[in-house]
Amino acid sequence: MKSARQTAFEILNKINRDNSYSNLTLDSVLTGSDLSEPDASFTSALVYGVLERRITLDYVLSRHLKQPIKKLKPQVLTALRMGAVQLLFMDKIPTSAAVNESVTLVRNNGCAFAAGLTNAVLRAIGREGLVLPDETDADLYLSVRYSFPLWLVRLWRDSYGDENAQGIMAACAGRPPLTVRVNTLRTTVEQLKETLREEGVEADEAPCQNALNLGKCGSVERLKSFHQGLFHVQDAASQLCAAALDPQPGDTVLDLCSAPGGKAFTSAQLMNDSGRIICCDIHSHRLALIKEGAMRLGLRSIDVALNDAALPNDRLPTADRVLCDVPCSGLGIVRRKPEIRFKDPAEVDNLPQLQYNILNCSANYVKNGGRLVYSTCALNPAENEAVARRFLREHPDFSAVEPTVGGKNSFVRDHTLTLMPHKDQTDGFFIAVFERG
Repeated sequence: MKSARQTAFEILNKINRDNSYSNLTLDSVLTGSDLSEPDASFTSALVYGVLERRITLDYVLSRHLKQPIKKLKPQVLTALRMGAVQLLFMDKIPTSAAVNESVTLVRNNGCAFAAGLTNAVLRAIGREGLVLPDETDADLYLSVRYSFPLWLVRLWRDSYGDENAQGIMAACAGRPPLTVRVNTLRTTVEQLKETLREEGVEADEAPCQNALNLGKCGSVERLKSFHQGLFHVQDAASQLCAAALDPQPGDTVLDLCSAPGGKAFTSAQLMNDSGRIICCDIHSHRLALIKEGAMRLGLRSIDVALNDAALPNDRLPTADRVLCDVPCSGLGIVRRKPEIRFKDPAEVDNLPQLQYNILNCSANYVKNGGRLVYSTCALNPAENEAVARRFLREHPDFSAVEPTVGGKNSFVRDHTLTLMPHKDQTDGFFIAVFERG
């Protein structure tokens, strides 16, 4: 049987090699492993710890290496990062275990030549501890302290101010809560809390109505309450986005970038499953996921349609409510997918035009007097406020409506709402609401 460290080592190498998402890779490997629950948890902690702290770890490692870190064999670098994260950020791991097990990893994975290097570097880190750059270079200091690339540190400082930038970065360390939306057509918050308690899962109320944060529960798919359709997994920010759409019973709703369907499911519940919600996506296999989720939750108002949101489609009806949750950089969900912070900024720069094209096309489906919601899970004004301002300039028949779903400390600018993890206890998220006529 593979050890927790060997399993984490292989997962990290796969993520680095294939540029795969950490959560999907981790779930796939752990689902098929025979690790005990504590070992599986330790594996997850190692994987996420290395991904979340990579810039910090590499800065500290570089202090004790004679060659540039990029010249290390990838497997050796992975083992060094794993050892360093245990030494610097996992208080319960003895120094000897962190060092010796990392040496074992390089020996057992074709890198015995690096055993001495691994031992020497990690022992030096164990003695010296965490060392950060001088604070006179604020950008570099924050980059290393919070493990974010310089371009992203500068973007958030310039866009949201130092206090918010540091709050966002600090909130991205550690695992975020697993938030679920209570299926109010089948149960209540209190009833679901009791049901989950009977299944061995503690739940606390989340920062929006009819939502719960679940304690450690493993995969929700093992829970009877999940299969009974008593809830679906959805961060509070996405639930607030559905609330900003404000769908009413009997409405026709278009969800133009719908998969996996969480906002549509919440909207259906807000509508008492009365009316019609057309969930669109460009990929047919993702539409199948929506249909499966709607069936599990017992939602009859959900339909699906294959559609490219950036192109007009005469087969789609006009609607009372149109939701335009566009593809984005994902810079608001770094706490869930830490590798997103290492995106190429040029890739991010190319998104606003696509986002505007989708929003522009979406406007064609809105009835007079209807509501259009534009949203992203990005913390980037170029993808958010700039797109919303351009839309209003070029669509004089629409006006901005300030969202009222945030808290008293939420970040509001230009009649738009930006949810931030340190302020709202949600993923980073942007919501702009427009009304026609």
